[in-house]
Amino acid sequence: MENKIKNFYELEAWQEGHKLVLDIYKITAGFPLDERFGVISQLRRASSSITANIAEGFDRYHFNDKIRFYYQSRGSVGEVQNFMMLSCDLKFIDGQILDEIMEKCNIVRRLINGLIRSIENQK
Repeated sequence: MENKIKNFYELEAWQEGHKLVLDIYKITAGFPLDERFGVISQLRRASSSITANIAEGFDRYHFNDKIRFYYQSRGSVGEVQNFMMLSCDLKFIDGQILDEIMEKCNIVRRLINGLIRSIENQK
């Protein structure tokens, strides 16, 4: 019997992305307050965009709509990595935290790529 995923939050890509969002919120809570409208805001918006786009894509009916939102989600992963590298360069985080987040981002990216491939195979 086939296990059909019925809700976006059952997707492994969303689940791992959600863990990443929570990590980003925890990490940025320790950033300088004068960055709340800068790097903090950018990181939080980019990370939450990963899961928001997965959720929206999942609930779209047409294959092309789904893929477009999954591509947006994947782009947000790159944005998070960019701002995490900047945060390390600015000494808001250390290299170990950067490495951990970069690896989590790579995992989420691979899972999103799997979503994209699964939709392309259904076309």
